[in-house]
Amino acid sequence: MPKYSAHAKVNLLLSVGAAEPAGTPRAGWHRILSWFACIDLADGVSIERLADGHSSRHEVSWAADAMRAEVVDWPLEKDLAVRAHRSLEAHVGRALPASIKVEKRIPTGAGLGGGSSDAATVLAGLREVFALDLSMDELRGIGAALGSDVAFFLDEASSHGAAAPAVVSGFGESVERTGGVRGPVILVIPPFKCATAAVYGAFDALLADEQREDDRRRMLNDQKGPARQWVPREQLVRGRVERMLGSGVLESSLMFNDLAKAAFRVEPRLGQLSTAISRITRMDAHVTGSGSCLFLLPAAGKVEWVEERVRRVAGEAGAVVVRAGFA
Repeated sequence: MPKYSAHAKVNLLLSVGAAEPAGTPRAGWHRILSWFACIDLADGVSIERLADGHSSRHEVSWAADAMRAEVVDWPLEKDLAVRAHRSLEAHVGRALPASIKVEKRIPTGAGLGGGSSDAATVLAGLREVFALDLSMDELRGIGAALGSDVAFFLDEASSHGAAAPAVVSGFGESVERTGGVRGPVILVIPPFKCATAAVYGAFDALLADEQREDDRRRMLNDQKGPARQWVPREQLVRGRVERMLGSGVLESSLMFNDLAKAAFRVEPRLGQLSTAISRITRMDAHVTGSGSCLFLLPAAGKVEWVEERVRRVAGEAGAVVVRAGFA
């Protein structure tokens, strides 16, 4: 039975644009520009081909070594791995009988992309197990309907391992692979989750406040010309990616996440935890995705020093601390 690793990711940089206006094909969606990188935390996915005519079987459970004991509290048919299987069958127009088991280690509701990674792994794994004549672009097209992060995890050059880092733009469909990144990563997993829809809703509200303030300043200063466009900051993101790839050093001070403030509004405890960790370590505790996971990038010689201080604060908040690395 083929076994695959479905890796988690962090957003080293994440710039988000305003919601697409009503009446457009992607009304309510947000364009992004983000630098994704996989880490060595991974779910396990097993796929066994069954004889034609057999009914497929799906199982989703938490691994014995998962960092936090959780329960599968969502309907199996709504799991992204199961939906990926069904979507691929619809695309090829026939049943693909298989036994698929997902052993989860990536926390849910953390912004680490676990569900999307599982879905991508199932798509690529089924293509291999059934020897389907499908290109990676076709798989990405199927994945786009499942989630905006799925395309990133579908990397032809790394079909049996972690996807290479990439600059992801648009609605997640544009993926430009970059050079690799190295170094330790300290993850902080709080005992609460951040719902993606709620975070984006808070982001929209914060952006509306900024737009009103911008309009007020323009009126008071009698400014002419077009108003500010609330789109992903391409020059800033690409410039910082180029700088860090050129130096070979991930500079924590250059990283940002436009959703962080919104995540803190949705879950104030996350903002309090981030502030407490930053104060005791004198390092930024970054939000990945829409939260609730925080991550720090300590220098190689300071990993133990930073981890000990993070654990001191995280323990008081009931959070779990995990030392990882880039995959």
